[in-house]
Amino acid sequence: MVLNFEQIKALLPQRFPFLMLDRITEYEEDKRIVGIKNITGNEIFFQGHFPEEAIMPGALILEAMAQTAIIFFSLPSAHFENKRKQFLFGTVKAKFLRPVVPGDILKIEITPIKVISSGGMVNAVATVDNELVAKAELSFSAKGTSG
Repeated sequence: MVLNFEQIKALLPQRFPFLMLDRITEYEEDKRIVGIKNITGNEIFFQGHFPEEAIMPGALILEAMAQTAIIFFSLPSAHFENKRKQFLFGTVKAKFLRPVVPGDILKIEITPIKVISSGGMVNAVATVDNELVAKAELSFSAKGTSG
C-alpha cells in the first residue's frame, strides 16, 4: 500500500508547518509501515535551526516517527476498530546518530512492539541512504473522537 500526501493529510490532524510526512511507501497490516520525508532547504524550521548550518531538529525527526506510527494505527487493522481515534504521545526513548540536512530523504520504519485497543508501543528507525540516523521506542495512547 502506498499513500500520497493528500491521503496522509486525510489520516493526520497535523498541518503545515507541522506535517512531517510526504509519502507512505510500504504497509504490511499489523507488521510494519514505511514513510518518507523529503528534507528541503526551504523547511521553515531551518530559519532558526541553524541559520549558518541547517540541521533538522531531533524533535521533528521524532514527530515524523510519531506521525508514521499514527498512520500505522489509523489504517484498517485487527487491533483497532474502524473508528476515528486521537493518538497521544506517551513516552519516548531515542538515540540520534547523525544530523539530517537539506537534500536528505528521511525514511522512517515503524514496527509494533505491543498494541492494545487503548494504545501501543513501537520501534522506530530513521535512515538516510540506508544509514541509520535515529532510532526510538515510542508509546501512544488512543482515545475515540467524534466524526
